[in-house]
Amino acid sequence: MSDDRQDDWTQGPELSREEARRRAAEKQGADRPPAAEVSAESVRLAQVEMLDRWIGGVLQEQRRARRWKIFFRLLMAFVVLAGLMLSVYALLMAQGEDVAEADPHLGIVEVSGPIDAKGSTNAERIIEGLHRAWENPAAEAVVVHINSPGGSPVQSQRVYDEIRYLASQGDKPIFAVIEDIGASGAYYMASAADRIYASPASLVGSIGVISAGFGLQEAIDRLGIERRVFTAGENKAFMDPFTPMRPQQRDFWQSVLDDTHRQFIDDVKRGRGERLVDDAQLFSGLVWTGEQARALGLVDEIGNLEQLSRERFGEIRLQDYTPALDPWSLFSQRLTSAAAHWVGFADGSSPVRYQLP
Repeated sequence: MSDDRQDDWTQGPELSREEARRRAAEKQGADRPPAAEVSAESVRLAQVEMLDRWIGGVLQEQRRARRWKIFFRLLMAFVVLAGLMLSVYALLMAQGEDVAEADPHLGIVEVSGPIDAKGSTNAERIIEGLHRAWENPAAEAVVVHINSPGGSPVQSQRVYDEIRYLASQGDKPIFAVIEDIGASGAYYMASAADRIYASPASLVGSIGVISAGFGLQEAIDRLGIERRVFTAGENKAFMDPFTPMRPQQRDFWQSVLDDTHRQFIDDVKRGRGERLVDDAQLFSGLVWTGEQARALGLVDEIGNLEQLSRERFGEIRLQDYTPALDPWSLFSQRLTSAAAHWVGFADGSSPVRYQLP
């Protein structure tokens, strides 16, 4: 069997090295497609690859945007749901408090924590609780249950005045029971009650006024900071901690504190009357234990809430008339107050306090 194919390496004329290279190059060139065709195909493949990448990027961006959209929708739904739940909770709590108890009981109004117009222990909330307990015939007595170091003079005076007013409207007794502490503004409120109870180790008293701050004018001088305050009125910024206080300004502010202290003393004397012993230390700002306070006439009896209930009913019968807090409003209020504090705006609280330091 014969092979008709020609082998250039074994048949044909003998070629030089240069001629052999030339023929090999021509043969390779004959097997390749035209350069134009190769270039067009490369461009097409590059375009397809670029289009694939663009489409992949668009799809990835759409998926990312969809995830964020879902996230924000879920977050908004959570916020709305939380607000609805808090509102329903507050509504149910408020409705539950309006239910009158059939059996005789003590109507409790809580005074807990610092007394402040923007806090949970404010005059409006306490006064509303006092009226709820006062108007329910099943509440044989109203009890102001105190565990507070004091606070705002105005809030304390408002509650004091309201207790005195209610006491003049009928024969239902109003008692004050002091837990751990009933000091300063909290004692101001208690002194309006018919009788005051305290535990032996309760802290009672602190009939005084305080206003505290800092003098930082030298600190900013050392730091090379210039304080820029524009006022109309030479004493408008006399409480600014970054400017020195003149002796006349200091005397004026002391007169404000002295007058506020006098109001405190007059109301305590009006509420306690001849039960107070004749001792100048009573109004010096000192605080005493329950036992010491009894000896000084600041409290009437040593006892607690449960003992008072058993004394009147033979068992514990307590009903809380303190208005329920709206958690959502309280959260918003505290958030706004904190933001204002950090930004540097005043929170509206009085710098004068009936409060332990």
